[in-house]
Amino acid sequence: MQSLRSCAVGRIRKRPLAATLFITNKQSMSSIQTPAERELAELIVSCLNLENVSVEAIVPEAALFGGDLGLDSIDALELALAISKRYGFQLRSDNADNKRIFSSLRALSAHIQQQLAP
Repeated sequence: MQSLRSCAVGRIRKRPLAATLFITNKQSMSSIQTPAERELAELIVSCLNLENVSVEAIVPEAALFGGDLGLDSIDALELALAISKRYGFQLRSDNADNKRIFSSLRALSAHIQQQLAP
């Protein structure tokens, strides 16, 4: 069986240590990942081969793109494909809300949960 790692087209993503986000005791409870956010963070780290980023270190409200993670438009396409495979619905590139949907782990997770709701 082929893993989700294949969605990164075999490239290994090495992020500088500065790109690794760390949760501190001073952060609010809103910075703690929900189970759905953790699952999505695991998908992001594995699919995009983020070697220097731990799942726990992705702050739910931090920017996914243009922020400390250093994700780019290729990453967005790979992530959309992985979400489609994992959750069974498509994230369309022509959706006017994509900037909001992909703004953070929390926003993307909320969108996924909304799409999965009966």
